[in-house]
Amino acid sequence: MEKRGTGVTTTTIHESAALLCGTNLYVKRPKEDVDDELLRAVNGDLSYDIDSAPLVSAGIDDEHDEEPVDDLVNHPEIPGWFSEYCPVWPGQAHFLKVEKILFQGKSQYQSMMVFQSSAYGKVFVLDGALQLTEKDECAYQEMITHLPLCSIPNPKKVLLIGGGDGGILREISRHSSVEQIDICEIDTMLVDIYKKFFPDVAIGYKDPRVTLHVKDGTEFCKYVPQGTYDAIIVDAFDPIRPGHELLDDETPFFELVRKALRPGGVMCIQAESIWFRSFQVDELVAKCRQIFEGSVDYAWTIVPAYPSGVIGFLLCSKEGSYVNFRNPINPINPNNSYGVSKEPLKFYNSEVHMAAFCLPSFAKKVTN
Repeated sequence: MEKRGTGVTTTTIHESAALLCGTNLYVKRPKEDVDDELLRAVNGDLSYDIDSAPLVSAGIDDEHDEEPVDDLVNHPEIPGWFSEYCPVWPGQAHFLKVEKILFQGKSQYQSMMVFQSSAYGKVFVLDGALQLTEKDECAYQEMITHLPLCSIPNPKKVLLIGGGDGGILREISRHSSVEQIDICEIDTMLVDIYKKFFPDVAIGYKDPRVTLHVKDGTEFCKYVPQGTYDAIIVDAFDPIRPGHELLDDETPFFELVRKALRPGGVMCIQAESIWFRSFQVDELVAKCRQIFEGSVDYAWTIVPAYPSGVIGFLLCSKEGSYVNFRNPINPINPNNSYGVSKEPLKFYNSEVHMAAFCLPSFAKKVTN
């Protein structure tokens, strides 16, 4: 789920797949038989016509399809419903009723699907894991953006790693002080799919301050001059569980991010749900305190379509000017700050900002 775009190259741990009991939502082709036009797209040729990509507009039928899908586990099935199951969240499955399949295809990196749901609007699925829904994407995109950017005065240069859907770009665009927005996203097909099916999310790419770098985020940071960015937002990793690359002492990602930040600059990265004890949030907090040497804090938001309905964010500042993440010293006007968006903020405000750091008693030890 949390690999919302792959600005950093990772190996997905999801074994889930989108299944309709009777209709398999994945393309019935051998892995090597991928549409040539889609491959040209992910290899850098953006001139292809997305309307010629494999597009499915199919209703739900009851004819059972016996054709196997690669690398799947057995899923709970309800006729006409998308099901997501992953052993990282044991003992549960998530279901959404499907009205219509809009797109299914494969890039060089991953499988993608878009379907119209009856309750959440259009839904984007990546490698079998639900990534975004029209109904609640605002709760994630707005919070991961404005929690860091509203905590520092006048951010000017912002780097986004991952976040290929464009929603975080849309939110950064609301900040008039920002002069430069860089995004690292390796999968150009993913970008084009979002532009076609989720234009109100991908509208962030229309901001003239945005530069798309089709490159792995870690590699990009290796060549960033020291102290370049006021804020770096990371939306690119799979669930942070034992053995995750971010917890590996040999992985230089956080050190590279720290180098790229100016003194007092901030990083925000999605940091799982407080309801799943298998995730190593406390270990991640300890590591970031050691590396960034500034303030570290943990916030959360409500995203109904995600497992457990909540998702967390880890916020870190580089040594320098002290950053109190709980105090939005750079407030954003929810009614006037649109940027390229056609609509005002739906979820974030200063009160929600401060409340996001209020943790239930059992979770307070995460940041102690």
